[in-house]
Amino acid sequence: LIVCDNGEAQQSESQTDPEENVSYASFGDSITAENAISGEEMVAKYENLEQGDTIDVKISGVIENVCQKKGCWMNLKLKEDQTAFVRFKDYGFFMPFNAAESEAIVNGKAFISVVSVDELKHYAEDEEKSQEEIDAIVEPEITYGFLADGVLIKE
Repeated sequence: LIVCDNGEAQQSESQTDPEENVSYASFGDSITAENAISGEEMVAKYENLEQGDTIDVKISGVIENVCQKKGCWMNLKLKEDQTAFVRFKDYGFFMPFNAAESEAIVNGKAFISVVSVDELKHYAEDEEKSQEEIDAIVEPEITYGFLADGVLIKE
């Protein structure tokens, strides 16, 4: 179980994609926007994974929400009703609290995971959900996971 505390997001640098003239805030390892696949394309890849499998991939999507205690995780919208739960390699960098609704590119490893009831309740607490919503969590959940080594957020 990961316990969050108050912390600061650590932005490493800004970079500009010369082809699109788009600026990005960069977190973690230095990555580029090139060759990122869409969330819809990633869902198709997730559907072919089994627990224990990982694939190296770069995904483009919109950040749905960010841990409001430290910025130590985020949900990346893949398509309308599906998200990937993104953590950061070696707990080495964090996202800004206000990054929700921002366009992002994440680079790293995608995998399927089974999240325990205790972990789901912890994340619900991080999202400041009501006690009623937290108490309603009674089954583990199969999720799309992602371990990012680098993230770009469109400025």
